Amino acid sequence: MKLDEIRRKIDKIDRELLVLLQERMGLALRSKKFKKSISDPAREAELLSRAEKLSLDLVERSFTRRLLETIIRESKRLQQEDRQLVAFQGEHGAYGEVAARKLVPSGAYIPCLEFVDVFRGVEAGNLDLGVVPVENSLEGAVTQVNDLLATTGLKIVGEIKVPVNHCLLATRGMRFPEIRVVYSHPQALAQCRSFLMENQLEPYPFYDTAGAAKMLARDNPRAAAAIASHLCADLYDLEVIREQIEDGASNSTRFLLLSREAFGKAANKTSIIFAVPHEAGKLYDVLRLFAEAHINLTRIASMPLRSDPGNYGFFLDFEGDSRDAKTAALLEEVRRLASGMKLLGSYPAA
Repeated sequence: MKLDEIRRKIDKIDRELLVLLQERMGLALRSKKFKKSISDPAREAELLSRAEKLSLDLVERSFTRRLLETIIRESKRLQQEDRQLVAFQGEHGAYGEVAARKLVPSGAYIPCLEFVDVFRGVEAGNLDLGVVPVENSLEGAVTQVNDLLATTGLKIVGEIKVPVNHCLLATRGMRFPEIRVVYSHPQALAQCRSFLMENQLEPYPFYDTAGAAKMLARDNPRAAAAIASHLCADLYDLEVIREQIEDGASNSTRFLLLSREAFGKAANKTSIIFAVPHEAGKLYDVLRLFAEAHINLTRIASMPLRSDPGNYGFFLDFEGDSRDAKTAALLEEVRRLASGMKLLGSYPAA
C-alpha cells in the first residue's frame, strides 16, 4: 500500500472507533436506569481484568488499562450529568435525532432499531422521552407510528416540524457519474423518486436513512451512495454529492415528543383519537361540535381499527388546551357521541 491509502484506512478506523465510542457512552447512560449507584468497583475491575488478558502484540497492556480507565471515567461523568434520555428510531444522524436535538437541546439522544422500541422503552421507564415522526408533507401519515399511538398510554407533550433536506452522500473520492445504486429508508427513496428516475439510479431500501449512511462509510459498497441528512455527512465523514434532491421544495416531517406524564406547561394544541358507530352521520355529528364551538381543526386522518375490522379510528388535532373549561366540555360531548375516545395530549404547537 502507498502512504495515501494507508492514511485513508487509518482515517476510516479512527472514525469507526469514535462512532463505537459514542454508542458505548449511550449504553452507559441507559445502564444507569438499572443501577443503584453510578460507581460499580466490581464491574470496573472485571472490565479491566478482561481487557488485560487480551493477547495484542501491538497494544501494550498498560496502554489498554489507561484507555479503558479513561473511558470508564468519562462514562461516569456523563451519568452524573443526569441528562434526559431521548429515544429516536434509527442510527445517529437520522432525522429523528435532528428533531430530538431541537425538542430537547440538553438531552442524551438514544437510537432505537424500531418505532416500537421507542414506545416500549419510554413506557417501561428505561427511557425518559421519545421522538417519533407522525406525518410527512409529501408521503402523508407514518402508518406504524399512528398504529402505536392508538394503543399507547404515553402522552404527546410537544411537536416540531423538521425541514427535510435529503442529500446524496458518497464516500470521499466518489464522482456522481460512478454512482449506480442508492440506499436509504423507503420513505426517503419515495420522497426522492423523481431524482432517482431522472438519473437512472436504482433504489435499495434500507431500515434507516442514517443506517444507510453508516453502512456506506463502513463497507464502501461499489458504485453506491446513500440518501440521508447533512448531519450524517458530518458524523460519518461522507461527501455531499447533491443537496435538496427531494421531489417537493417544501418537504417537511412533523415529529411528536412523547412522555409517560403530561407536562404542566401552557398548551395551545390537542390531539385525540376517537371512533364512532358505523352509521350514517355519526362522524359528522362529532365534527359539527368543533364547528359550532369555533375550534379550528389542524389535522384529521383515518385508519382501520385492528380491534374492530371494518371500522375506523380518527386522529384529530385541533387548536386548544384540554384543560380549558370550554375544551374539556367539548371533549365530554365527543365521548358521549363516540364509541371510544382517547386524549393523546395537549402541548405547545410547533
